[in-house]
Formats: sequence, structure tokens, C-alpha cells
Amino acid sequence: MQNRRIVLASRPHGAPSEQNFRLETLPAAEPGEGQALVRTVFLSLDPYMRGRMSDAPSYAAPVQIGGTMEAGVVGRVVQSRSPELAPGDWVEARLGWQEYAVADAKALRKLPPGAPPSTGLGVLGMPGMTAWVGMANIGQPKPGETVVVAAASGPVGSMVGQIARIRGARAVGIAGGADKCAYVRSLGFEDCIDHRDPAMAERLAEACPKGIDVYFENVSGKVWEAVLPLLNPFARVPVCGLIANYNMTELPPGPDRTPQVMRAVLSKRLLIRGFLVFDFADQQAAFLEEAGRWLAEGKIKHREDVTEGLENAPRAFIAMLGGGNFGKTLVRVGPD
Repeated sequence: MQNRRIVLASRPHGAPSEQNFRLETLPAAEPGEGQALVRTVFLSLDPYMRGRMSDAPSYAAPVQIGGTMEAGVVGRVVQSRSPELAPGDWVEARLGWQEYAVADAKALRKLPPGAPPSTGLGVLGMPGMTAWVGMANIGQPKPGETVVVAAASGPVGSMVGQIARIRGARAVGIAGGADKCAYVRSLGFEDCIDHRDPAMAERLAEACPKGIDVYFENVSGKVWEAVLPLLNPFARVPVCGLIANYNMTELPPGPDRTPQVMRAVLSKRLLIRGFLVFDFADQQAAFLEEAGRWLAEGKIKHREDVTEGLENAPRAFIAMLGGGNFGKTLVRVGPD
């Protein structure tokens, strides 16, 4: 059995290109005792992977040159040497950009029956849980408050806004383009602002006449600059991503805004907290129970952007970093 995989061929300087990746073919590994061989069906593409391509100090080790690109996948068990798994079982795990992978059974999460398997990488996977734990532990929206989130048509942002609505808060999204903003409004957001609009800051202020109580940060850049003056006293800012900065090779020109930010933090008593989803790994069962129920009851909706073929993963990844995706970005590696 042959395994195709995509490895990191070189480290990008600035925005990544397809030349930073290489497609390889090699024999698939055999599972050992307590392990299983998994065939990937869906591969998840997420912005954090840009950080793994760099060797700069970070919270996680970088992908090594020649190493398989990191990713979460959902797939089906092909061979099992564990009593916990059987051939045909649907599982989710971090197995990388490849068609086949061997993993310990304890590292494979069996997907519950009912929901489509791809949701294990989106609304019921890492993005959905990122939104859920960020809102539950840091954002903590209250009825009548205003919650703002950028990249609102994506898997994290769309979930943040829908959670805000379920909790009785107003949700205002920021997205790129009329189609994405229309989709965001269809999810129940009060409004959606096009970040390409030259008057974005003014439009955001109009949509938030009573200010912003929760800003879920996953973009930074010009969006953060527009949000900062609108933050209310005691506003909460969960920070899970800074996608506008990921391809930067040097600090942007212009004045140092640190004094402005720190003055706002002090005078408004702001809570700004960075977090990683695995900081709250012990809350996964609670997330899956509540989010799974919301999904079954039709209280939350989700959208997927699927690219066919492992060989097209680099192109889809690069497009996603530039905002070219519409919904949760997936690659269909093999048949269901």
C-alpha cells in the first residue's frame, strides 16, 4: 500500500508559495500493538499552520524541512491492533497532510454517529471548540451586550457570533465581500461589515452604537485598530489568532501604538487574554455535548469549502490565508 504525503520543502519568507511544499510517495506504515492504520478522508486546513512553517520561537515546534505538514484529519480505520477500534470506524486525529497514517489508539477520537464526519474538523472540531471555549471562559457574553468578531464567515467567527446570539447578545461580524457578509447576516448576526470598505471603521461604529463588550480577536491589523476605540469599560478580548500578521517579515511602518493600547487597557479596565484551544482540553466533552445538541436542534449552521485531492492542498492553503475560502476549509483526500 502506497502513501502520498505533502512535506515542507522550504521555509517561506513572507507569504508561502507552492514551491514551499513537495508531494512524496512512500510505502504506508504497518500498525503495531495498540495502534491502527487510518485512511484520511478529509484534511483540515487552518491558519495556524503558517506558524508551523516557520522556525521562529513559538508555543509549538515547527514542522521540520522534509517533514509531513501538520493537520487534523478525519478518516476511517483500515487496520486495527487495538480492541478499542475496528476497521471502518470513523476517527479524528492530528495525522498530517497524507493519505495514510499509523497512530496509537488512544490518540484517535472515535466520531459519534449522526453528524456528518467532516463536522469533526469544523463546527464539532477544533474551530468550533476554539469559539466555544473562548466565549465560555473569556468572552462570557451577557444578554444585551454587543459581540464583534472578524473573519465572521469562517468556522471560528461564524460559531462565535451564533454562540453570542444563543446567549442573548448582539452579534456584529466583519468579513471580506458582499457574499460573505450576506451569509453572516443569514446566521442571525445583527450586521456584517465588509473589511474592504474604506469606511469600515465608521460602518463598525454605526453598527455598534453602544460600543463593544466582547471582541473575539482572530485577525488583528486594521480591524483591531477600528475596534479599539469602541471597546466599552470592562470589555473582554479573547485572542486566538492574528492572521493579518502571519506573513509579516518586519514590523509595520507608522507610529508606535503601544501607549494608546495600554492606556485603553488601564482606563477601560480591559481584559485581553490570548489562548490556545488545548488550554481547555478538559472541556472537550462539555463542548461536544452542547455544540452537538445545538447542531441537532438547528440552532447553529455551518459552511464548508472543500477542495478535491491531496495534491491541491498547498493551493487551497495559500488561498485560505488570503481570504479566498468561504467557510471551513477542507481537502477531500479520499472517498467516504
